[in-house]
Amino acid sequence: MELIQFTHLPQLEHLQEQHKVMAHFAEIDENKIVKRVLVVDNSLEYRGEDFLANELGFGGRWIQTSYNGNFRKQYASIGFRYDEIRDEFVSIQPFPSWTLDENNDWQPPTPQTDPTTYWDEQSLSWKNIGE
Repeated sequence: MELIQFTHLPQLEHLQEQHKVMAHFAEIDENKIVKRVLVVDNSLEYRGEDFLANELGFGGRWIQTSYNGNFRKQYASIGFRYDEIRDEFVSIQPFPSWTLDENNDWQPPTPQTDPTTYWDEQSLSWKNIGE
C-alpha cells in the first residue's frame, strides 16, 4: 500500500476551500439511507438531482446536502438517514442504547457530565479515560 503524504499545506487548503463551494448531493435508497455523496459544479446546483440521476445516468434519488451544515441539519454521510418529514439528515446511531430526541440528535441513557469521559455501552455508563 502506498502512503500519500501532503507536504504543501496551502495547496491542500485550496482544495478544501474549493470543495466547500461545490454543490453536494446525497443518494438515498428506498429506506432513505444515504448510499453515497457526490459533488457537482455550482453552475449545476439548480438541477443537480436531475443531472446526477439522468444526465450522468446514476439513477436513484438525490437530495442536496450542505457541506457546512447550513441546511438539512448536517452534512450527509454514508449510512445517515434522510428524515423526509423534517427534511434533514440524521446521523448514524452511535450506540444501541442511545435514542433520538425531538431535535433528531442521539442522546445517551444518562447525560455526560464530564467531557473527559467516554461512553461504555457494555456497562451503559460514562467511564473516565484510562479506566
